[in-house]
Amino acid sequence: MSRITVPTYETAPSASQPMLDAVKKQLGVVPNSFRLVALSPAALQGLLGLNGALTKALDLKTRERIAIAIAQSNACDYCLSAHSYIGLNLAKIDAAEIALNRRGASADVKANVAVAFAVKINEQRGNVSDADLQAVRAAGFTDAQIVEIIAVVAENIFTNLLNIVAGTEIDFPVVLAAEAA
Repeated sequence: MSRITVPTYETAPSASQPMLDAVKKQLGVVPNSFRLVALSPAALQGLLGLNGALTKALDLKTRERIAIAIAQSNACDYCLSAHSYIGLNLAKIDAAEIALNRRGASADVKANVAVAFAVKINEQRGNVSDADLQAVRAAGFTDAQIVEIIAVVAENIFTNLLNIVAGTEIDFPVVLAAEAA
């Protein structure tokens, strides 16, 4: 049971309802996590703005690989469940790749560097080395794309923390961080 009450569409602040409509149009449903953020129209607007902007940045598979790795790193079962589902069904990432992503890796050579870098950013709170940055550049990422990787990490840290604090009820097929990938 959630430690912060997740509103229904009807009980969400009226300022959040048009944004929840947009989520439903895009996803077909409004997941509990978005309804939770809707408690604060400002937070929902910020999350949706960042999320929308990042769709123009890194490709969907890379963003989902990073989201899975960060959810695993932060032991956020809600986000791990959500992004595993999105990875399989929308990004078309297979189960073996998702298992690698949970370990901070990827079978795709370039994505492997991005995912490993994202995990380092998260676990080392941004204190990455010059060699870490050089490895990302050597894999073909521009400095702009490095900023985008950091933005994807930050977006996922926010949702991980929110759902961990709230104890948000998982409304996706459950994947637990504590279970081996």
